[in-house]
Amino acid sequence: MAERDNRRGNRRDETPEFADRLVAINRVSKTVKGGKRFGFAALVVVGDQKGRVGFGKGKAKEVPEAIRKATEQAKRQMIRVALREGRTLHHDVEGRHGAGKVVMRTAPQGTGIIAGGPMRAVFEMLGVQDVVAKSIGSQNPYNMIRATMDGLKKESSPRSVAQRRGKKVADILKKDDAPAAAAPEAANA
Repeated sequence: MAERDNRRGNRRDETPEFADRLVAINRVSKTVKGGKRFGFAALVVVGDQKGRVGFGKGKAKEVPEAIRKATEQAKRQMIRVALREGRTLHHDVEGRHGAGKVVMRTAPQGTGIIAGGPMRAVFEMLGVQDVVAKSIGSQNPYNMIRATMDGLKKESSPRSVAQRRGKKVADILKKDDAPAAAAPEAANA
């Protein structure tokens, strides 16, 4: 048991420093015999700004404790996303969760992050610099973040596609040369 805890401790020392962003905080109440008891629910996005991001939610009687719980959960649920040139997505993608739907599109350099509210926090913590995104449907921050994460999980790099197909990256990125090669022959005829 102590050996396992020691391994965990070493792993925590090696992990890079994460940035976090508080997306939403809600005051919730429970009615009891003596009146109302108030608590807080926090939604936090955590990332290393180099391609890893996660989100978490925490509930507690005090705001700082709710944020701490949400941050811990976000660090445990991180995903890795392949970025093109370390600044944008490889391809356009859609994400869904419940009634929430988000559309994320790759963008040229200098575009910046064009996204609303909770989606912007996810992209900033992920390290994306250029992206155009639109939320369609639910405006609930929980569903927007879940839909964004769903879309990011679908993101795949040319390297992973080539490996899955058993081809070279150059073969995957190559445009269709067959129609271009056939066009000059048709012009000569």
